[in-house]
Amino acid sequence: MARVFSGIQPSGELHIGNYLGAVQNWVRLQHQHDCLFSVVDLHAITQAYDPATLSQRTLEMAIGLFASGLDPQRAIVFVQSHVPEHAELNWLLNTVTPLGELERQTQFKDKAQRQQSVPAGLLNYPVLQAADVLLYEATLVPVGEDQLQHLELMREIARRWNARFADGFTFPEPQALLSTAKRVLGLDGQAKMSKSLGNTIGLFESPETIWEKLKPAATDPARVTRKDPGNPDVCNIFTIHQGFSPPDTITLVARNCRTAGWGCLDCKRVLADNMIAALTPIRERAGALRAEPRTVTDLLRAGAVRARAIARHTMAQVRRRMGFLGEAEG
Repeated sequence: MARVFSGIQPSGELHIGNYLGAVQNWVRLQHQHDCLFSVVDLHAITQAYDPATLSQRTLEMAIGLFASGLDPQRAIVFVQSHVPEHAELNWLLNTVTPLGELERQTQFKDKAQRQQSVPAGLLNYPVLQAADVLLYEATLVPVGEDQLQHLELMREIARRWNARFADGFTFPEPQALLSTAKRVLGLDGQAKMSKSLGNTIGLFESPETIWEKLKPAATDPARVTRKDPGNPDVCNIFTIHQGFSPPDTITLVARNCRTAGWGCLDCKRVLADNMIAALTPIRERAGALRAEPRTVTDLLRAGAVRARAIARHTMAQVRRRMGFLGEAEG
């Protein structure tokens, strides 16, 4: 089977944007490929963060992943910093990564312009991404279109390392596994769904909270009154319907929107019911895991052991070809 790697930052509780955009797809992929999924806490420290909450946010993210359906018997699930080879390979790949390519990355430019002092870690963020994937010789990376530039840089880094150091061992150039999920905006209908912006619905929200958050959520701005027809293709609520509602309901929602067959509040009530039905089992599984945190840390520890077995093999090849003195030599 092809090997897949993907990661998610420890922002704490998963929200429906994470779930529909990535995690739901990971749950499917674990039945089709050899998968590694990581809570990437080293990536999380490239911007200002609260050290006092990092470990708890990491644990909460892992709980969300397991509750959503990631099976540690089918996929390797672990915390990035528990496998120190990620940081080592990151440094080694820095030596073949062109500075100009890093400075051209759109995400770096966007984030850098919002900061008075830009940390080097932010510039080298995509090099660590490359290390994450190449460390396991993964050939497929599930990404959205906004990550394609980073993936192409990852391929370029692999090519440069292979051209300089390969001697019977080469890093595969990973391919994008583009997500078919539509991008879910926040409940304001303007920005990407983000916990820091307060425009999310968490996976573990109560049914009452889900409804209270959906009621004021932005819809098609052309629907000023209940009698105005709308366009579901520009409505974020319709996009969320596509992640939680059955096909017949999605068809009904689109028709009723275009013909003003019902109001936006009616549409949101149907969505709330379908979201609650889908998320209640996840919330219940998360509650059970939260009550047994030792079980979660044991699963993550076991995942890291499995990941390190692969990582150590890769790094032995890398060190040898880059000319380092072996520990038993000299």
